Amino acid sequence: MKRALLFIPLLIFIGMAAFLYKGLFLNPKELDSALEGKPVPTFTLESLEDAQVTISNTDLEGEVYLLNVWATWCPSCKYEHPFLNKLSRNGSIPIYGINYRDERGLALRYLAGNGDPYTRNLYDPDGQLGLDLGVYGAPETFVVDHKGVVRYRFAGVLGPQNWAETFMPMIAELRREAAAAKGGA
Repeated sequence: MKRALLFIPLLIFIGMAAFLYKGLFLNPKELDSALEGKPVPTFTLESLEDAQVTISNTDLEGEVYLLNVWATWCPSCKYEHPFLNKLSRNGSIPIYGINYRDERGLALRYLAGNGDPYTRNLYDPDGQLGLDLGVYGAPETFVVDHKGVVRYRFAGVLGPQNWAETFMPMIAELRREAAAAKGGA
């Protein structure tokens, strides 16, 4: 009996090693999203720019758009920001920002100094919308179709390569679907 107990630490070690070995081959940017294929969670939040103005999920429906979760405390968001500004200048797609667990004054100063790529900006100081979206951290970007349904979730910095390879083809297809739905209505 005592001899069998000596093998328990070895079995635990082997189990942990197998678990960690499997983790080496997972892509951290590929996160399952329980929301893909489901509507954006219901919300009504203040506008970052004006606390007297509220924005709800239904205000954003009718076109294909991006929801971008960002914060001033997030170094990756600052790295991503120039690319979002470029998309905004090009008029590629409406981008709605979710200022996540941040301070309003810091966020407004950051946008004033670095450009504001957002069509509208939601202020989510307690992170409730982020939590409802299943956000792990910032930045995260969601592609939402014209009906308000989340079609894709991307965790990490949005840049030229993933924009060209993944986002542009998906957005083009979603816009074709929206045009077909509009034409058939």
